[in-house]
Amino acid sequence: MSNSTQAGGAPTGVTPLNIPRPEFIAIMAGLMALNALAIDIMLPAFPQMTGHFALADSNTVQFVLLSYLLGFGVAQPIYGPLSDRYGRLAPLYAGLALYIAGAVVGAFAPDFNTLLLVRFLQGVGAASTRVISLAAVRDTHSGRAMASTMSMVFVVFMAIPVLAPALGQLIILFGEWREIFIAMGLVAFALMIWCLARLPETLPPERRRPLTAASVIAGFGLVLANRHAFLYGLAMTSFFGGLFGFINLAQPVYVDVYGLGPYFPIAFAAVAVLMAVTSFINSRLVLNFGMRRLAHSALAGFAALSATMTALAALDALPFFAFMALLCCMMPLFGFVGSNLNAIAMEPLGAVAGTASAVFGFMQTAGGALIGAAVGQSFNGTVLPLAAGFLLASGGALILILVAEKGKLFSGAPIGN
Repeated sequence: MSNSTQAGGAPTGVTPLNIPRPEFIAIMAGLMALNALAIDIMLPAFPQMTGHFALADSNTVQFVLLSYLLGFGVAQPIYGPLSDRYGRLAPLYAGLALYIAGAVVGAFAPDFNTLLLVRFLQGVGAASTRVISLAAVRDTHSGRAMASTMSMVFVVFMAIPVLAPALGQLIILFGEWREIFIAMGLVAFALMIWCLARLPETLPPERRRPLTAASVIAGFGLVLANRHAFLYGLAMTSFFGGLFGFINLAQPVYVDVYGLGPYFPIAFAAVAVLMAVTSFINSRLVLNFGMRRLAHSALAGFAALSATMTALAALDALPFFAFMALLCCMMPLFGFVGSNLNAIAMEPLGAVAGTASAVFGFMQTAGGALIGAAVGQSFNGTVLPLAAGFLLASGGALILILVAEKGKLFSGAPIGN
């Protein structure tokens, strides 16, 4: 399918950027990074929160992540049609306001159940940032240019897993977990001011869809009926389930299994730096080699490495240096997989970019969060649940892509992909 057509054959159009491309990428990355911040900055606070709320075991505190991710996932199908009808900015500002309010209220949560509710609502607010950022990139780009821009967004976005755990650890050293919520609110408020001052509307009135039951159903129908895009969406769900499993288990694996204590953010950051580097490399390579060659190769490599990690963990032959060596080979491959799979799924759906972003976001976040929660709750004091989670998630994604491509990987893609 060419870049000038949508599902159904109508012209999609691409909105010219009215701000410098680097600034646009920085804003999009900042919006997506709010989600990563809300997740990664919490990890060093797990032990303190477990004690503060007198939780039954260390696995229970992981629900702080799950409740947020479920809110983040289930709200995206709402923001999609709203952004296709009213433009990208109004739903974005409503979501940012809810995110900020959730951060402020979370700082004063009197009990764990209240905290989980607030985190769910904070996730509902953050859902707008994911839907609008991907839709805005699709509004202004297509084909390999879209994949390249998404990769650059991920470069900046991946700085958050580098910085957020260290920031959370610093706050915990001098304060308590409540100050972490205040920090999240301040960052979101600053970004909201930047968007108000500089971010243009990327969906012109002539390309907006009516907000009626029939149009919403038709929009979702266009996404779900596109077999190729939908299977790629399911593949993203499976693959990111492995990432969410890692996020759930990073603190207990680094601290409880390998005894890193307060230094675990350094190991966590080292992996994130490599992911950011490969996202930058992908933004260059994708223009020459295409999305499929890079994504399929990286996914196959990830599955092979995760099988190796699983075998070593099952044999109790995975010391820290071997674990980190494998992890430092595996996690950078996310830089070649995530942005490319998103771009492949979004490419034929430019006319319903907001709805498509919402559907894929719901699948990826809610489905991935549930997979990640299952991996996290299976923690038994060893690395095996994490390694097996990686293997199942990447293997499932590879199978779904094989089905989507009718058994043919790396080539045979539509023009521009």
